[in-house]
Amino acid sequence: MDLQPPLMNGMTELEPVDDPGLDRRDLFRGAGTLAAWLTAANASAAPPDPPDGQVPAAHPGPLLPTVPFGKHKLTRLLAGANPIYGYSHFNYVFSAHMGEYHSTPRVLAFLRELERAGLNTWQASWSERLEIDWLKYKEQGGKLQLLLLSRPNFNDQPEMLNRAIKLKPLGIAQHGASTNRFWDLGQMDKSLDYLKRIRDLGVMVGLSCHNPLEVEYAEDKGWDLDYFMTTLYYMNRPRQEFEKILGQVPLGEIYLPADPPRMMQTIRKTRRPCLTYKVLAAGRSVNSPKEVRERMAVALNGIKPTDPVIIGLYQRFNDQIGQTADFVREILA
Repeated sequence: MDLQPPLMNGMTELEPVDDPGLDRRDLFRGAGTLAAWLTAANASAAPPDPPDGQVPAAHPGPLLPTVPFGKHKLTRLLAGANPIYGYSHFNYVFSAHMGEYHSTPRVLAFLRELERAGLNTWQASWSERLEIDWLKYKEQGGKLQLLLLSRPNFNDQPEMLNRAIKLKPLGIAQHGASTNRFWDLGQMDKSLDYLKRIRDLGVMVGLSCHNPLEVEYAEDKGWDLDYFMTTLYYMNRPRQEFEKILGQVPLGEIYLPADPPRMMQTIRKTRRPCLTYKVLAAGRSVNSPKEVRERMAVALNGIKPTDPVIIGLYQRFNDQIGQTADFVREILA
């Protein structure tokens, strides 16, 4: 999930009010900035839910540039679903804030906005809410494609794939937490049983990876895969690895600046498509629209020209869908 700063007239970034070196005067100046941010955010908040739950049909705009994906085509920008279903990668309060906002009508409106902005695919983790929202969206004539990420417990629940396939995704990927678990145990080949079960369903087979060595292993072994999902940040390394690098393990998720170049190097050498995510380090690497564009340019120019990026988009405070689609068009132009 990637959080982006609001785009507001005359304000390009927030002042660093959490810097311990600030004096009292700076703190009050920061508080004024925060107040202005909240005022602008409230003024641009999304409208209330449509009373009947119906969302008008979209009038799709011109598609973003596309790349081949098996017999399908994907736009270079894919929308992720973490902000929609409350996976903030920050803390439980922010996660709850996101989750409570996204009623089914707002999710349907979000998907229609993706169509209007020229995206053609949504990437989402399976959940009962996703099932409800996606089926409702398709019943109303939605045109987006779906790429599905398994839950970490799907490897041990064969029946869940039969349920997931009813959503008619283009492909299903093994969750990165499962991939990491097998890698850390020295049992990476245990992924193969689950990947074969996906193949037997007749959809494309994906493997989500946090560690570039996992991608390289699957490539070297010639695994029967159609695509990888590759995060730019290996934020869930084993504890002992972080201790070796940092001397201790800080609180919360850890995003190291040295990680993206290493993963992008692997992506460029990989024959299969790589759907690249955590481009903005779950919002940690950006504090203005300018920085969002810069980080996206680094990613799009650092991976293969046939690889899409997945960005989490949150419409509550500003039009991140339109803004991010515009950035992709500018960068690829």
